[in-house]
Amino acid sequence: MIDFKNKKILIPVIVLGSLVFLFIVLLIIGHILAAGNRFPWEDYLKDQKIEARILQQMVNKNKLLKKKIQKYSQRGTYMVIDTASNILYVKKDTKILHQVTVSCGSGNILREPDGSRRWVFDTPMGEFMVQSKLRDPVWVKPDWAFIEEGKAVPKEEKERLEPGVLGEYALGFGDGYFIHGTLYTRMLGRNVTHGCIRVGDKDLEILYRLVSVGTKLYIF
Repeated sequence: MIDFKNKKILIPVIVLGSLVFLFIVLLIIGHILAAGNRFPWEDYLKDQKIEARILQQMVNKNKLLKKKIQKYSQRGTYMVIDTASNILYVKKDTKILHQVTVSCGSGNILREPDGSRRWVFDTPMGEFMVQSKLRDPVWVKPDWAFIEEGKAVPKEEKERLEPGVLGEYALGFGDGYFIHGTLYTRMLGRNVTHGCIRVGDKDLEILYRLVSVGTKLYIF
């Protein structure tokens, strides 16, 4: 057992302990410095330069794209329908003449009971044009409308006619699709239709006055 009261023994022990402590401190500092020297500063700076160059390329590309869009933008009066937001725009050049909340296709699928046919109730997307303008349109109910109601498909054409459900006006854009009025105004802004575009009465009248046969229609 060490006698700590003996100064001849105590002094060497203190000195030795101090040297060990100093050695440990120097060792730790050495590891820290070595780790700092190993940090890939050159690679880091290189990556930063690459990211800056890519960002600049993206900015330049966006500028070119914007110029192309401006160059090829539609001229005159046309309509744009955003089916996700259920918004219809009537535009002239780049100016919005009228903005309308509408209802677009639900995307639901209906199958005939025997499985022979099925219908997907989507609003078609792409470039179209107004092919017809109708006042007091009469809906000619297609087969799926009867099947959806659980009724037999009629053989007589007159049994398909249903006035008063499409509003006072309708704008046809091909393949049986129309922009028309609705009895279900509370559903506007939601994707609930069988593919046509439903519009409230006041907005429908404005659309009827603003567009003509041949007006371009872009749906996305």
